[in-house]
Parts: sequence; structure tokens; C-alpha cells
Amino acid sequence: MSFKTRPFATALALAVMLPTAVFSQAATIAFGGLRADTSLPVEATADQLSVNQADGTAVFSGNVVIVQGEMRLSAAEVRIEYADGNTSKIERLHASGGVILVNGKDAAESAEAIYTIASGEVVLTGNVLLTQSGGTLAGDKLIVDLNTGKGRMDGRVRTVLQPAGN
Repeated sequence: MSFKTRPFATALALAVMLPTAVFSQAATIAFGGLRADTSLPVEATADQLSVNQADGTAVFSGNVVIVQGEMRLSAAEVRIEYADGNTSKIERLHASGGVILVNGKDAAESAEAIYTIASGEVVLTGNVLLTQSGGTLAGDKLIVDLNTGKGRMDGRVRTVLQPAGN
């Protein structure tokens, strides 16, 4: 082996032996653990609650925990938007500040999340990290359909794949 090809062969051997990193712009993922019954009541607990009758919102702040069935969402702040000012029907939840969404063994972390109750869609943005089945997936945006348990990670998606037998 010549001196010029040795660095290439060494790099190739290292690449085969190390876990493979995958980079792409989008990835479709099955989220069986993140499937949830969106018709169940939503329970909220927090250190503080501020209600704005004028725009039909309520803001929970400080150690916020939102629970719906088996799903649990925690954040520093969650703004609840009601449907047409009807405080008995939640339209959307906007969580910010260290958002964590957990259901079963699956968990996702992000800077922000918007949960639209009627559609069952949760959109997590900002340094998204998904942990499921012992693996992790990172990206800029994660869109989860809680009704089907399917999701899509967008924007510079990264994961580590283990070779067979490891």
C-alpha cells in the first residue's frame, strides 16, 4: 500500500467500525409510543395562572405540567388558547422553555411546542431531541400526529445507527 492511499484506507476502516451518523433534511418516523387519545380532558398544574378575558387565553407559568391520558407535557410556560373565547373548549396549547413531551417509553425535548387539540398535531421546534427504543434522533422540527402515532423530523436530521450485532 502506497503512502498516499494509506490515510484513505485508514479513514475508510474507521468509518466502517464506528457507528454510522445519518444526516438528512427530513425523516419519517413511527411514533407508536406517542399516540394519544386527544378526546380526553386536559389537566394543567403550575405555580401561577394568568387569564386574559380580552383575547381568550390563559398562561400557566412555573413548573407547568399538562397531562392528557398517558401523555405528559412539561415546560416553563404554557399558553392556552380557547376556541372562539369559549373557555370550556381548548383549541391550542403553546409551550415554551425546556419543553418535554413524554408518552410511554418515547420522549421528545425542544425549546417550544404547539399542540392543536382538534387535529391531535404537536409541532416541536428548536433543538428537538427524540428518544425512543434506546435510540435518539435530533433535528430542527418534529411534527407528531397523536391520532396515528406517526411523525416527521425536519431540518438537519441526525441520528446514530448501530451496526447489526451491537
